[in-house]
Amino acid sequence: MNQSTLGTRIREARLKKKLTQEQLAELANVGFYYIGEIERGQKLPSLTVFIQIVEALGVSADSLLKDEISAVPHFNNEISAKLDTLTPKQRAGAVAILDAYIKAL
Repeated sequence: MNQSTLGTRIREARLKKKLTQEQLAELANVGFYYIGEIERGQKLPSLTVFIQIVEALGVSADSLLKDEISAVPHFNNEISAKLDTLTPKQRAGAVAILDAYIKAL
């Protein structure tokens, strides 16, 4: 993960909420110097601190990590939806057919 990009996104979200670094630090229960280091890309927050920052900013984690999260292809959702309509026995048969097809490729 690019520390600088994450820090920039956190700064942008903080400014959008019209918070100072000190206010964000207080809401996230961390030191404001640490927030500054994160925003400058000098430090990468731990998962716990990242969650505290996300909650303090009232944003989704994926909005800060969007370049790091790949989108799920549409066909996965389509296949799952179709499998959900089947009985357990039919689903097992469909999986067996898919396994056989993949092996034949």
